Amino acid sequence: MSYLDNILFAILLIIGFGFFASSVKKIIRNINLGVDVNRKDNSKARWKNMALIALGQSKMVRRPVAGILHIFVYVGFIIINIELIEIIIDGLFGTHRIFAPYLGVVYDVLIASFEILALLVIFAVVVFWIRRNVIRLKRFINSDLNGFPKSDANYILYFETVLMLLFLLMNASDLHLQNVPGGFSHFHKAGSFPISQFIAPMFNGMSNELVALLFEVFWWLHIAGILVFMNYLYFSKHLHILLAFPNTYFANLNPEGQFDNLASVTKEVKLMMDPNADPFAAAPVDENAAPAKFGASDIQDLNWVQLLNAYTCTECGRCTSACPANQTGKKLSPRKIMMDTRDRLQEVGKNIDANKGVFVPDNKTLLNDYITPEELWACTSCNACVEECPVNISPLSIIMDMRRYLVMEQSAAPMPLNAMMTNIENNGAPWQYNQQDRLNWKNEN
Repeated sequence: MSYLDNILFAILLIIGFGFFASSVKKIIRNINLGVDVNRKDNSKARWKNMALIALGQSKMVRRPVAGILHIFVYVGFIIINIELIEIIIDGLFGTHRIFAPYLGVVYDVLIASFEILALLVIFAVVVFWIRRNVIRLKRFINSDLNGFPKSDANYILYFETVLMLLFLLMNASDLHLQNVPGGFSHFHKAGSFPISQFIAPMFNGMSNELVALLFEVFWWLHIAGILVFMNYLYFSKHLHILLAFPNTYFANLNPEGQFDNLASVTKEVKLMMDPNADPFAAAPVDENAAPAKFGASDIQDLNWVQLLNAYTCTECGRCTSACPANQTGKKLSPRKIMMDTRDRLQEVGKNIDANKGVFVPDNKTLLNDYITPEELWACTSCNACVEECPVNISPLSIIMDMRRYLVMEQSAAPMPLNAMMTNIENNGAPWQYNQQDRLNWKNEN
């Protein structure tokens, strides 16, 4: 590489990582729009969760075919990009395979393993594409994937295939030049190429200068493709490759089915149950503070972990395929709940960007404009979606918070539920009869 190439490469890196840093900053800002919740307890269990679920893929392999193929892509894509360190150094300083003289045989093993993993990634991606576009598995053809979500999944598969092919072509042209009798330019013997050695013969008959030019093309396209893909993550469901780790770490450790209590309601109940309590002895109310809201109607009412969940969603549809409400034809799709939450969060983020850091009310809310009450009330709260999610996302927590808003803020529960709650309030039981008759059933036996 010439000095000009080194400078252009440095500029490319600055632009690529600069845009990525800006996107990360926006994601953190958007997640922090949520209500604060403490998830710093029991760090040992949280590290274990992250190691087993995010790193170990323990929930992915419950469906062996998809799980094993996903491991190929996950491990391959992450480990192959370790070579990115060498590419960056070579690009900045004009060197060629700078680690080879220092690592020796270890370097050969690394490059060989990278190539084998690249082939496995291509194989897995082809199978994934067939499952989505030829076999058309049911969970990939739901209406909530229409439009960009469907295209996004295919874009990712195409990206990964092209990047792996460029990696192998780069190595193959490199290997060809390494084997030129008497040597050629700076292409010294380095690495072991179990896959690209079968591609290298395609360069036979070409001039060494042309092969060197092709190597440069493959090299530049490979690194530029990685930077483009890295910045595409912000707009894509593939963001989960980064956020799966914090998401599993901060996941709820309580038993499934255990719901949190609203602090304001708990306080009121304690005051009612304590005859000696003085309700006027409570801390003074801040008149400038926003009024307390029961439940959630928009993303600012959800907690930050729920917003992190939304960004982490892989749109794999395992939650929806396990949902009994969805299976019986109801509108509820836990995947759509998470996608709608993310879409609304992105919309609010753009609003803040457009108004210099301040959110200007846009007469929209997550409830009704994105998620309908019909979807929320279809949920049986069985936790199947939570159990199935490979990265510990909880659509149910969002559903329950929005239900709370409907009941406690709008009194908008379905008629049978309103009747039940009225009966409990008046009669101490879900059924409409006198309290004195509550135990009559025992006399019938």
